[in-house]
Amino acid sequence: MLVLLPYALVPLYRAVNPTSMPMLWRTLTGAPVERTWVPLDQMAPVLVRTVLASEDARFCHHFGIDWRELQAAIEDAEELADMRGGSTITQQTAKNLFLWGGRSYIRKGLEAPLALWMDLVLPKARILEIYLNVAEWGPRGQFGVDAGAQYAFNKPANRLSAGEAALLVAILPNPIRRSAGQPRAGVRRIAARAQARAARYGPIDACLRPAQSH
Repeated sequence: MLVLLPYALVPLYRAVNPTSMPMLWRTLTGAPVERTWVPLDQMAPVLVRTVLASEDARFCHHFGIDWRELQAAIEDAEELADMRGGSTITQQTAKNLFLWGGRSYIRKGLEAPLALWMDLVLPKARILEIYLNVAEWGPRGQFGVDAGAQYAFNKPANRLSAGEAALLVAILPNPIRRSAGQPRAGVRRIAARAQARAARYGPIDACLRPAQSH
């Protein structure tokens, strides 16, 4: 029955703003948690565009799992530990909300049907909004893009520039070791590529239009 609980909770997240497993764990262990929930339409549009272009370019076109990217990631990896990419924003959201980090076949097996279910019952805009508000964006319990923006640049998520948005995206894989506010050369290179991809990215208005109803 515990395995089915996430499937019952997902429809509630159309209206309820959820807490992620890492946030819950930090709270239970007495570690600090910082988050201010920000609706998608109150975030800097360039941030939304940069996240989509870099994290899941086909977000508006797949149904929770990007089979094309997943197949390419599997073909490029000799074993699971070597696999890079392939996870959609929906899959990452499912992992953050209900599962655990690291690489394992068990987690991936649980993550895939959850992502498909989330895509079925939640609008694309809501999935992206949840993702941007539960992703870890700082080294001391900063969750959500607003907390990340405040920590790195001392400004809210709706005032980010294109360069700042790209720097935040560049640290997403590891905000503990990477810094957007004091980026090293490697982070700057990743951010430059992210900013270039965002500039070339196609229209997203139709995909995210349901955000206005939340």
